[in-house]
Amino acid sequence: MNALGSDTLGRYKLLASAIAGRLVDVAPVEPGKPAWTDGATVFVDADANPRDRLRRVAVQASLLGAASLEPDVVARLRRRPALSRRYLAVEGHRALAAHEPLLPASAQSLIDRAVAARSDSPAGSLAVAASREAITDPPEAFGTIRPRQVRSSAERRPVGEVAEHDARRQRDDVLRELDDAEADDGLVFDLSSPVGGGSALGRLLKKLLSDARSPGGGPPGADTPTHWSGSGRRADTAALTPAPASASDDAPLLEQRGWTYPEWDVFRNSYRAGWCTVLEIDPRPEELAPFVPHGAQALRRPLARLGIGLDRCHRQLQGDDIDIDAAVEARVEAKAGSAPAEGVYVDSLRRRRDLAVLVLLDVSGSAAEPSATAARVHEHQRAAAGALSLALHDIGDRVALYAFRSQGRSAVHVVPVKRFGHQLDTMALRRLGGLVPGAYTRLGAAIRHGASVLEHEGGTSRRLLVVLSDGFAYDHGYEGVYAEADARRALTEARRRGNGCLCVSIGAVTDWEALQRVFGTAAHAAIPRVEHLAGTVGPLFRSALRSAEMQRRVWQRMERAREWRQIERTRIAT
Repeated sequence: MNALGSDTLGRYKLLASAIAGRLVDVAPVEPGKPAWTDGATVFVDADANPRDRLRRVAVQASLLGAASLEPDVVARLRRRPALSRRYLAVEGHRALAAHEPLLPASAQSLIDRAVAARSDSPAGSLAVAASREAITDPPEAFGTIRPRQVRSSAERRPVGEVAEHDARRQRDDVLRELDDAEADDGLVFDLSSPVGGGSALGRLLKKLLSDARSPGGGPPGADTPTHWSGSGRRADTAALTPAPASASDDAPLLEQRGWTYPEWDVFRNSYRAGWCTVLEIDPRPEELAPFVPHGAQALRRPLARLGIGLDRCHRQLQGDDIDIDAAVEARVEAKAGSAPAEGVYVDSLRRRRDLAVLVLLDVSGSAAEPSATAARVHEHQRAAAGALSLALHDIGDRVALYAFRSQGRSAVHVVPVKRFGHQLDTMALRRLGGLVPGAYTRLGAAIRHGASVLEHEGGTSRRLLVVLSDGFAYDHGYEGVYAEADARRALTEARRRGNGCLCVSIGAVTDWEALQRVFGTAAHAAIPRVEHLAGTVGPLFRSALRSAEMQRRVWQRMERAREWRQIERTRIAT
């Protein structure tokens, strides 16, 4: 039971928790010993090969998810090893069959449907085991049941006490191990299983990763074709394709508009066209909650100096042009013997607010992690989003606030808390207060949609996209180098089109190197507490706006040079 074994098996926590329907740890057992569970932790031989480890975790987690180890059942198995083994031989197949849509392909092959059909509940399996019917011994992958060591429901840790982020730090390796494209020994997730909000796995993941229901459901997940339709805005990088919506448990979601966006594949060095679908989902009334923003006053002064555009001001004492009306009036007053006004010039002064800001708030499951101050990262990021939005709104800038999470590439959910042109009223604050972290983070698609909204609805020449996130880009088929490269690419695309991009991580434990890999050369910062934002927001905003302007100019020069070379080649050819 060394630390290395614990680290290796910790990668399976997400799978075990999704199948069991609650957060479950995975820990090592003595080498050569069968797998078992105490109701809160699955114990597996860390020295077994990856395929066997995965199957054993799946069996034990299925027993937990199927209520196979409840106290009334376990009490009858104590001091009766033969009955326990016969019970496991029947109930194991029933539990696996009940969770088949959630199981990896290698675990699905364990199911004996004839045996599973002999029982429809743990009590039925126990009755079959206690009878004189012939029962085949359970496969080795089923492990064993230790009735005396199964903890009661009251003794198990509540969901909030188990941190998923610990497993996330180690998840890159196991995802490579579980990826269909890289594993050829059967150690795979069945990614054809639905992971959207309307599916069984989607509902389990909502229960697993959030402490309240997330808004809306979603279409089937990561590897299903993207075919949502929509109307309204059209981004340069987005493509909308008409298609009928399929049935779902969550009817309100089907009424939302969808936008499709490409995704950058760093391994093929090309885009996957129309790969991700973003759905704008308005929260339901029962998901609203009161929210009182704090700290906006401290942000107003540094923000008031930014985003001021040139305005042509008349009747000035000096300027670069003559104000004809003022000059004529001054001449008339002088002829009439009155003292003429001295302001007869037109000058360009920086008085007009010329900044549109879209705040993009990450409300994925990793935001539920505690920060150094014991408060959740989500609380820091939500407070920063509210303070920024209120401060910018009060000083006259155009501001919008959107939250995002994802459940596969065809279900990137974006919640419009406040749209451009709408007031930051009580209803908007209630939408912000009702946001609860859950699900995953397909960062690139959210950034592309935020940039599209900013460009088409911002209405100003200066535009800034502010991303409040812990920087952990992760979703089904979207992790590691692939996810980091796509997020960087999305930010680069936005900056080339003249949008400033600022990425801020508040209270998160993500290391600086990881943030650099995700955010690239875009302006970004890690702040320990939301109270520290006032001292850094001014320089951060200026840096983001300057960088976007430079990127836009460089890109324009490159485009002009490319056009000139094309013209020269055409001229030479003719």
